[in-house]
Amino acid sequence: MPSIRTVPHWTAHPSFVASRRLPATSSRARPSRRKNCSSSPGVGSAANRPKRETWSSERKSTGMNRNVGLLTRRYSPSHRTGIKIAVLPPKPGRILPEGHHLREKIMHFDHERIPERVVHARGAAAHGVFQGYGTATGVTKAAFLAKDAETPVFVRFSTVLGSRGSADTVRDTRGFATKFYTDEGVFDLVGNNIPVFFIQDAIKFPDVIHAGKPHPDREIPQAQSAHDTFWDFVSLHTEATHHTLWNMSDRGIPRSYRTMEGFGVHTFRLVNAEGDGTLVKFHWKPKLGVHSLVWEEAQIAAGVDPDFHRRDLADAIEAGAFPQWELGIQTFPDTPEQTFAGIDLLDPTKLVPEELAPVQPIGLLTLNANPSNYFAETEQVAFHVGHLVPGIDVTDDPLLQGRLFSYLDTQLTRLGGPNFGQLPINRTHAPVNDMLRDGMHQTAVHRGVAPYRPNSLDGGCPFLAGADAGAFIEVPAHVAESRKVREALASFDDHFRQPRLFWLSMTPPEREHIIAAYTFELGKCYEQAIKERALAILANIDPQLSDRVAAGLSLPAPAAPSRLLDPEPSLALSQLGGTWPSDGRVIGIVTDSATDLDGIRSVRQAVLDAGMVPLVVAPAGGTIAAGGESITVQRTFATARSIEFDALLVAGVPGRGADAYGARDAQAADAAPSAADPRLVLLLAEAFRHGKAIGLWAGADTILSPAGIPADAPGVVHSETGSSTLEQVAQLLGAHRVWERFPAGIWPPHWRTASTNRGRGTPVSLSSCRLRCRPVFLSTSSSASRATRPS
Repeated sequence: MPSIRTVPHWTAHPSFVASRRLPATSSRARPSRRKNCSSSPGVGSAANRPKRETWSSERKSTGMNRNVGLLTRRYSPSHRTGIKIAVLPPKPGRILPEGHHLREKIMHFDHERIPERVVHARGAAAHGVFQGYGTATGVTKAAFLAKDAETPVFVRFSTVLGSRGSADTVRDTRGFATKFYTDEGVFDLVGNNIPVFFIQDAIKFPDVIHAGKPHPDREIPQAQSAHDTFWDFVSLHTEATHHTLWNMSDRGIPRSYRTMEGFGVHTFRLVNAEGDGTLVKFHWKPKLGVHSLVWEEAQIAAGVDPDFHRRDLADAIEAGAFPQWELGIQTFPDTPEQTFAGIDLLDPTKLVPEELAPVQPIGLLTLNANPSNYFAETEQVAFHVGHLVPGIDVTDDPLLQGRLFSYLDTQLTRLGGPNFGQLPINRTHAPVNDMLRDGMHQTAVHRGVAPYRPNSLDGGCPFLAGADAGAFIEVPAHVAESRKVREALASFDDHFRQPRLFWLSMTPPEREHIIAAYTFELGKCYEQAIKERALAILANIDPQLSDRVAAGLSLPAPAAPSRLLDPEPSLALSQLGGTWPSDGRVIGIVTDSATDLDGIRSVRQAVLDAGMVPLVVAPAGGTIAAGGESITVQRTFATARSIEFDALLVAGVPGRGADAYGARDAQAADAAPSAADPRLVLLLAEAFRHGKAIGLWAGADTILSPAGIPADAPGVVHSETGSSTLEQVAQLLGAHRVWERFPAGIWPPHWRTASTNRGRGTPVSLSSCRLRCRPVFLSTSSSASRATRPS
């Protein structure tokens, strides 16, 4: 990372303006060279990392040099770290309060912490680059979306409810916030991994967060929605039904940030060079597909590795498996009604099915560098939905309008005043010349005597920029005759049609997971009335859902509504049915010294060649040696858990580890303990239960019986060689899990015919979508300057 300049970022001096634009060869456009201190040697091991310089530009920027001693903040040398005392023979006397080195060090340490975010406190981030496709130039004049335009970005992922020290894999909505450092200023796209929100009006935001946060009397439970106050709120606000259903689905526990969709939630307005407006919804589509954990995995990970998602993101970038997303937009005509296919586009609890308005890609995001310092970057970054650039504007969405105030206001306490935009991670890369003055933590030394306009004392400078200079100018909009009232719009009243659409779009395994999630969450509530209200709401989604959850709670099933709508399912809402790249997948190779190491070595190399990450698992650490050759062990039976692996390959029957203790590790009901290591048995049993592919060769089949795994079960591969085993397992990874192992029931007809056509994220259009409404389509021609609308 280049050293931080001390020149104020808002100066208009040409030489400084040029220096703030990141060159194409910036270190942020290359893989991170930072040493990985995580406990995952297989992903970010020293063998896979280039050697880093001893003294980097980061250290030089702080005034440190290897040829000088330790410097205090006053840059005076300090050669002692002992206690300053008055020496009175024959023994030391009292401690003197003159140690300014001590006082400065302790003072700074005492104030290292800042208030954490009220929401989205737990986060992880990365640097990257965004490349425009040029397909959006007909609907927006935003320069960073032009063809081949490259823009530095900083992306922060987060949970919502938990504190900064909470676990990554809790059931929760995830934040997906992106800061674009464009040549026209900063643009922040601040979204979530769920396309809708709990509420329609920003005035309810403190209420829904208070309800979801730990109870104020005991500060428990942490980072969970399975408690009375949350379900009390959502059962009394039916507008929250849609978002709650998404949270109870597998979307609430993503497998990785790298396999997570992102959504702008609100409807925005794009404006082209001619001043024509188009309404849009933003989507982030991961190149690896959308995949999730199963609930038991999420629970185990929260205890075994609370940093599961944070580590996964950092290790993938460190290993060169750069995560990628395509930015896409759904486009709609900018009509006075601001509706589409009967859906109010200003209602943040509604989505528009992709079969009605396809997501059209407009650019590619690649994350290629980890932060250099968590606090300076990930913790101090400040996003704001009002950070816009010419060509992108907001709409009158009532929740969005409240966010425009909140995102600025929240930084004043957290970052200590109004000058948080001067922090390096928040600085714009475009030239800025404004009249904002003073305030806490002001780092600029402003010149001139006239911080106002117009003026005649400073030559009239600065002048207002015009549209030709890239200034943000609001597009004039007609406001119809109206009256001021506080009431909900009639078009916001339908709270059950889209939750039912989501439920009908799920496959049987996904429905089973939703039922289990509702049963678990409501089962943690104490108030009977809350459970009954929640069941009554579920009956408006589907009687099967409410009846199954009621049975799990031992409560009477609520009466079903007299009539339920049957909207056409949207296949884009389901995670199943497609095949996806296996890049970055983690493969556990279980072996020991009695196995043919040449075969293990060739399998390990084949995993690497396929873009996946091999981790060798053995009874003990160190190396496995045989025939004068050795292989490094990266996990032992004591440190390996199934959550870390996407698939397991077992060679032979590895022996018991020296630290295995049968009475402790074996299952309590195991009357005749197996000769296999009980921790290996647990590893395989969990992987099988979670739907992961298991490959065996060289006589490893005998390990299946102790683990309770049928030899002919789906996704259990037997082969003569390691290479053929890996080839079959790799094919299974394209579907993420072996879904045939999950309770399936009867698959809906639309999935029987359509799921086989969903290769590598290709959307399946519904043949029955014959609505008269039509979205705005982007031209496929790079030379087109206007959007085209089909007749």
